[in-house]
Amino acid sequence: MGLPCCFIRLSGCPFHCSYCDTEFAREEKGEDISIPAVLARLNDYSCRLVEVTGGEPLAQKDTPELLRALEASGRSVLLETSGHLPLDEVPASTAIVMDIKTPGSGRAGFHPGNLARLGPRDAVKFVICGREDFEWAMRTAAEHDLASRMTVFFSPAWGLVAPRDLAEWILDSGLAVRLQIPLHKLLWGDQRGT
Repeated sequence: MGLPCCFIRLSGCPFHCSYCDTEFAREEKGEDISIPAVLARLNDYSCRLVEVTGGEPLAQKDTPELLRALEASGRSVLLETSGHLPLDEVPASTAIVMDIKTPGSGRAGFHPGNLARLGPRDAVKFVICGREDFEWAMRTAAEHDLASRMTVFFSPAWGLVAPRDLAEWILDSGLAVRLQIPLHKLLWGDQRGT
């Protein structure tokens, strides 16, 4: 969080999470663009960190090819995914941020084999819609021993949980997790990038 990063937002998502902040990525078709054209557009920016996100980026069949092309161009690559679809085709060199859906999302859970694929440079994120989600996320993180294996973020669902409340819950729990504030929302609100 806080590092300059170019986002490649892929359209399309088979999931309908209650707190989705990118409905446009699910509802709008988006622009068909070739992988070489994506790489050319990235040359307009000085940052070398690129995050591929969505919608759900793994819903697009060419996402693994895009990840490989980004890495071959010398960029550091992150993939942010819901974790509902298998990570089998994601290059081992791509860092993964798996957004484990909580009950408040209406889509709780993840693909069973995905956590085994994650390691120390990867992260899991729980978007917290209320105290029930917080309790569920604590149990899930403990059950899978996530905090000892990777970075764990708890993020307040925008407009549903006050960041200060979530911070206090984390402090009271003694959890070894990081509070992640949706920085893009604080800085730019609902403004869409170019």
